[in-house]
Amino acid sequence: MGPVAAIHVFIFALLISISGAVISSEVGINYGQLGNNLPSPSRSVELIKTLKAKRVKIYDANPDILKSLKNTDIQVSIMVPNALIPNISKSQYFSDQWVKTNVVPYYSDVKIRYLLVGNEILTNPDTGTWFNLVPAMRRIKISLTRHNIRKIKVGTPSAINVLESSFPPSNGTFRPDISGTVIKPMLQFLNRTKSFFFIDFYPFFAWSENAHNISLEYALFNAQNVTYTDPGTNLTYTNLFDQMFDAVVFAMKRLGYPGIRVFIAETGWPNGGDFEQLGANIYNSATYNRNVVKKLTTIPAIGTPAQPGVVIPAFIFSLYNENQKPGPGTERQFGLYYPNGTEVFEIDLSGKTPLSGYKKPLPLPTNNEPYKGKLWCIVAKEANRSAVKDALAWACSQGNTTCDEIQPGKGCYKPVSLFWHASYAFSSYWAEFKKIGGVCSFNGLATTTVKDPSFGQCKFPSVTL
Repeated sequence: MGPVAAIHVFIFALLISISGAVISSEVGINYGQLGNNLPSPSRSVELIKTLKAKRVKIYDANPDILKSLKNTDIQVSIMVPNALIPNISKSQYFSDQWVKTNVVPYYSDVKIRYLLVGNEILTNPDTGTWFNLVPAMRRIKISLTRHNIRKIKVGTPSAINVLESSFPPSNGTFRPDISGTVIKPMLQFLNRTKSFFFIDFYPFFAWSENAHNISLEYALFNAQNVTYTDPGTNLTYTNLFDQMFDAVVFAMKRLGYPGIRVFIAETGWPNGGDFEQLGANIYNSATYNRNVVKKLTTIPAIGTPAQPGVVIPAFIFSLYNENQKPGPGTERQFGLYYPNGTEVFEIDLSGKTPLSGYKKPLPLPTNNEPYKGKLWCIVAKEANRSAVKDALAWACSQGNTTCDEIQPGKGCYKPVSLFWHASYAFSSYWAEFKKIGGVCSFNGLATTTVKDPSFGQCKFPSVTL
């Protein structure tokens, strides 16, 4: 770097420090703990360092993890559990005590910089928590101030489904059930406290749900000749990430808050999934994550068409494949590491390794096109026996003939085992109800297979995608 360039960099850095409105482009990692086979917190922190991640987000205030992060240079985001939001919203004392217990003992040695109140609260139907969310955020901020803690930004992560409309980006609009009652007060709070609008979004899901209309390469940042021009703004987009990001920007602008910074609380691409889950593979996961890191860490910042040059802070999801996450197979296969601590693929979250610098070859994708054979739905390995028994009863209650063949005296009654009976019921349910939205999941207790589980006279119902 020459002396003139060095001066320019110094001036730019000085402006950042003076304004306080710009944040570093360093990429972080989400450290989930929904697995019964994960490495210890101390080992996990070493792996986070190996990734060259400068931030980490955890989904609670786990004291063992916070102790392992002491005296590191890693910025930390902690979280208030969803279940505590009603209590915190109604009691400043309860809020003060939570901060006293979960923040104060670690703050001097751990770089806690973000405190998120709940996780995707606005995704599920309201159970009385929606309207407690912003009051709880206010109380937590007061509690931090009372303990003379001023470096922590308070927010809450939302899923992309807080938007009613996201296409075209200029039509970005929050859902009417939360727009005026929850989101607008939240934006007022974030604006007043100079915090961020934290959003979780995954181009993978947007693409996989509409793969016939969206180019895979466009979703992976690899499109060469695919662009989209927003008719409302004439802004041209070259990737799906920017489209989704700008939809959030325009939604906030529509409510009168164009200046609030957006923080990507989660983004990533699954490295595996069920057979019917298109595009979930190591090749695409490595491609997306490497490309998004390159975009986010480029200096000067690239930004998006609606916000050119804006730094976008982000956490990649996730540190590990987590075997106890509910839902379809992709939910358990977003990790950059396997639970044994080996990498799923090479990646450098600092962005300093060029894309050509990754030397290990990636396995070629085999599921970028829909699977054309038959599929069956069976009980997943290590599924909880008690939970499987409940799921079996539920599946059998859904259709008149779903479980006929596993009744005493029928062809699939033997061998008498929970695994076989539940697997038959899961396959039968899926075959019967797939056309109206039935899926092979059963809260993570089931998985798809291409191997016919039928035996003897017992023929398991199958599904063809």
